[in-house]
Amino acid sequence: MNISGNHTSVTMFVLLGLSDDKELQLILFLVFLAIYLVTLIWNLGLIILIRMDSHLHTPMYFFLSFLSFIDICYSSTISPRMLSDFLKDEKTISFFACATQYFVGSWMGLAECCLLVVMACDRYVAIGSPLQYSATMVPAICWKMVAGAYGSGFVSGLVQTVPCFNLYYCGPNIIQHFFCNIPQIISLSCSNSFISQMTVFLVAIFVGLGTLLVILVSYGFIVASILKMSTKGSAKAFNTCASHLVAVTLFYGTALSVYMHPSSSHSMKQDKVLSVFYVTLIPMLNPLIYSLRNKEIKEALKRVINGATHLH
Repeated sequence: MNISGNHTSVTMFVLLGLSDDKELQLILFLVFLAIYLVTLIWNLGLIILIRMDSHLHTPMYFFLSFLSFIDICYSSTISPRMLSDFLKDEKTISFFACATQYFVGSWMGLAECCLLVVMACDRYVAIGSPLQYSATMVPAICWKMVAGAYGSGFVSGLVQTVPCFNLYYCGPNIIQHFFCNIPQIISLSCSNSFISQMTVFLVAIFVGLGTLLVILVSYGFIVASILKMSTKGSAKAFNTCASHLVAVTLFYGTALSVYMHPSSSHSMKQDKVLSVFYVTLIPMLNPLIYSLRNKEIKEALKRVINGATHLH
């Protein structure tokens, strides 16, 4: 605590974590360590594969490699701290570290929303206007779209974080969560938090629901284009979009259920379970969702393995 005059300001927060049971914490440590390592290996592996194989040098895989990079950053913002907390008695985090963790997590999460829009638009152009696709989705445009997604996430994250951490925190410092999550932090403030709460809500509406709406509209047009195709063509076209739809459903389904609910109707336990899902499991599942039924990625992996074995 910092005490100046009659004012006391919080310099440290205490994270309650997922459980206070010592034995369970050790089990959770091993489970989440495995999840984090798999997340890093799968996402890094996908980025390297896309870079190494020239057949995957297309806009769809270019965007997918940046989605994997977001998943690595997002997971790395929360998981290492959570893992070390499982082994500690005092789960404290400094005010600055808490603000940084929330900002980077928010930046990556909101950038993922924007990148999923970019990927939906890419699929719409590929399926709706296949003849113009290579002329439309040139590398310069792709780079601008990725920069736009990351830039929008950065600004939105800043808009959410700054008002929240500029509030006055005078005493209560126990965060009922395993990471610095903004609804729990705002509730600890001793000053009027209406503007901060409204800012978080408006960003969730504009970026969260706004991007979801654009994705749904894009898929409406994609379905209309698919219905005009032959059976063989429509099956192939839908297959390329199926993985994207699964990823979108998982990401938005869990994130919106955490951030867009009235807190009274939702228990903290449910909140933590849903948060575990989108913080640790979705970054791990994304590369699997995109690779599992993807012939091009499987073939690229075979080519890389064959190339490596021929070198020996």
